[in-house]
Amino acid sequence: MSQRLPLFTRRHPDDTLAWRSDGPVSVRRFLAEAHALAARLPAGDWLLNVCSDRYRFAVGFVAGLLAGKTSLQPASQTTDTLADIAARHPGTCCLRDDDFAAAGELPCIDFPALTPSAADEAAAAEMPEIDAGRIVAILFTSGSTGKPQAQRKTWGRLVANAQAGADRLGLDERPMNIVATVPAQHSYGFESSFLPAFHDGSPFWAGKPFYPQDVTNALAAVPRPRLLVTTPFHLSTLLDAGIPLPEIDVILSATAPLSAELAARAEARCKAPVLEIYGSTESGQLASRRTTAGPQWTLLAGVSLTQSGDTTTASGRHVEGEVPLGDIIECLPDGRFTLTGRHADMINIAGKRTSLAWLNHKLCALPGVRDGAFFLPDTAPQRHITRLAACVCAPGMDRAQMLAALRPHIDPAFMPRPLILCDSLPRNTTGKLTRDALQALLAGSKKDA
Repeated sequence: MSQRLPLFTRRHPDDTLAWRSDGPVSVRRFLAEAHALAARLPAGDWLLNVCSDRYRFAVGFVAGLLAGKTSLQPASQTTDTLADIAARHPGTCCLRDDDFAAAGELPCIDFPALTPSAADEAAAAEMPEIDAGRIVAILFTSGSTGKPQAQRKTWGRLVANAQAGADRLGLDERPMNIVATVPAQHSYGFESSFLPAFHDGSPFWAGKPFYPQDVTNALAAVPRPRLLVTTPFHLSTLLDAGIPLPEIDVILSATAPLSAELAARAEARCKAPVLEIYGSTESGQLASRRTTAGPQWTLLAGVSLTQSGDTTTASGRHVEGEVPLGDIIECLPDGRFTLTGRHADMINIAGKRTSLAWLNHKLCALPGVRDGAFFLPDTAPQRHITRLAACVCAPGMDRAQMLAALRPHIDPAFMPRPLILCDSLPRNTTGKLTRDALQALLAGSKKDA
């Protein structure tokens, strides 16, 4: 008989699970609403949960579990991506809480106003238990290096994932109230803002604040201690706004490398440690570091790395099997490691090698550049050499000025052709740039030329 694990650990029915604009929500109320929603879901095995409100996402996730469904959680929510996912999962139903036009032809359910019945209230008195081996969620890679890939997650491994992260952040001893700028559907948001509420006693703020004032208001709406779960892009935008911030106890960042300069700036401003989580959708969270303490990463308890040539594989504890990592990793004698690049980032032009991450660092360090990114366009069939392209947001500068500023810092082989000037880069909700978005920007620039 397979092991069964509770939906919540270290939780009393009257404990606060989430904070909403109308106040705290208890575990008991949450379960009653999940039972009420489960009764309204149609038949089928798949629930595409695109609710932007984190609390509604959580109710939908658990309602799906109670109704025997698996949660589909794409990081990208474009019409094409959702259509592809629906085609691979017949009978998919979309749960939404706003006018979600990208759902296309999918059957949709608008998140209803829930008034739990007496039966729902009675059912909420019992703690649900989930088979540890049951696939409860399918997460999808971001598409930053190609087509999003499905990653199946079992309940037992997700619980272990939450506990590993909690151990490292100290949430097992000191639960915190979580405000997150990343969506719950994304693997990082799922692991660091959703699962801790279920298994580490750390309630979350229901909203998904994006703009600096929204983040500030969300932080002020929850009591201390406060954990801000964010990305380098969102953190930089928050600090640049220069508005007064409520006290923050810990800042957690992921999805892209965080510079030591930005981390130091955040620590000085917020008087709180800035930590980074390293991992991937495929593997879950694997390691952490305090960015200002140096470039070395420390593995989470129970996780191990093995290497064969240039390939590093993660396994152990909550990792689903053995997962090859996309990064180039240098393992250190003390068990820690450093990241030296990404396999997908390495490029070779005219016999010269570099990484896109290094080029992006040089580009964004230029005075006047607010944001920018290099990328390698899809090669046109009639061409033998693909030139790098770059998108740059640098108000007040033209192409000639940008190229002149960049030329002293990089090899001529890597100079961008074309260089696309834009008001803002098409980053998604986690601050990432997908290949499709960059290709579309390049195509649009050619039409305008």
